[in-house]
Amino acid sequence: MRQKRMALINDITGFGRCSIAVMAPIISTMRIQAVPVPTAILSTHTQFPVYHFDDYTKHMPEYIQTYKDLKLEFDGIATGFLGSKEQVEIVIDFIQSFKRKETFVLVDPVMGDHGHLYATYSKEMAESMKNLVHYADILTPNLTELVTLLDRDYPEVIPSKDELGQMCYELSLKGPQMIVVTGIPIDASHIMNFIYDHGKTSSIIVDRIGLDRSGTGDVVSSVIAGGYLNNHSFYECVKKATEFSSQCIAYSEEIGTPTYYGLCFEQYLSELGDF
Repeated sequence: MRQKRMALINDITGFGRCSIAVMAPIISTMRIQAVPVPTAILSTHTQFPVYHFDDYTKHMPEYIQTYKDLKLEFDGIATGFLGSKEQVEIVIDFIQSFKRKETFVLVDPVMGDHGHLYATYSKEMAESMKNLVHYADILTPNLTELVTLLDRDYPEVIPSKDELGQMCYELSLKGPQMIVVTGIPIDASHIMNFIYDHGKTSSIIVDRIGLDRSGTGDVVSSVIAGGYLNNHSFYECVKKATEFSSQCIAYSEEIGTPTYYGLCFEQYLSELGDF
C-alpha cells in the first residue's frame, strides 16, 4: 500500500505565498505526496511591482509525458490558475490520462473577482474553463467565477441562499457535484462560504479580517483537497479550510504582513497534520 498522492497543476511562485508554493506544503503536512505540475515559473506573483515570468506551456506536454511513461497513479488532481486556452487543453488531457474511478478532481476556476475578470482572461479563456469544469468533482469558485461559468451578469445585490443553491444546481448539471462559492461578502463585517453537496446546501459565515490577501484561494482549495482525500466529508473540509485560513489571516494582520505577501500559514501548519 503506497502513500496517497496528489497532482498540483498550478504555477510555481518563489516569493508571495501562492499557488504551488502554498499548496505543496499544506498537502504534504496532511501526509499526502504532493506532485507539482508547473504551468509557469515566477519569482514573485504579479501583484508585486517587479517579477520574472516564464511561461511553461510549451514544456508541459513533455513534463507530463514522464508521468505517463512511468504509469504514475494519482488519488487526487487539483488545478489552479491557468494562463491560456492551450494550458486548459493540456490539463484536460492530463485528467483524461490519470483520472481513475478512485481519483477526484478539484478545479479552482481562477478567473476574476469583485465582478470583473482578470486582465489576462479573454472570453475564449472563459469558454475553455467551462470545458474544464465538466471534469471537476469539486469546484471552488468565488461569486464572480460562478456567474461567469453560468453566462450571467454579476448581480447588483448579493444572491439569497436559495438563488445561490439554484445557480450551483445549474452548474452541477455540467459535472461538479460538490461546489463551494467562496468569499461572498454578506455585509461589511462578514463573508460567507456557500456549500452545495450533491443537492444539499449549507453555509459557513466568518468575520471579514482586513483586506483581500494573495493566495487565500490556494490555501482554501489545498485544505479542502487534502481533507477530502483523507476521507473527511465535503462540509468538514470547507469548515476546516475556512477556520484555518481565517486563523492565518488574523495572524498575518497582527504582525503587519502586507496583503500581497499572502497568508502566514507556516505558523499553523502543524494543525493540519491530523486532518
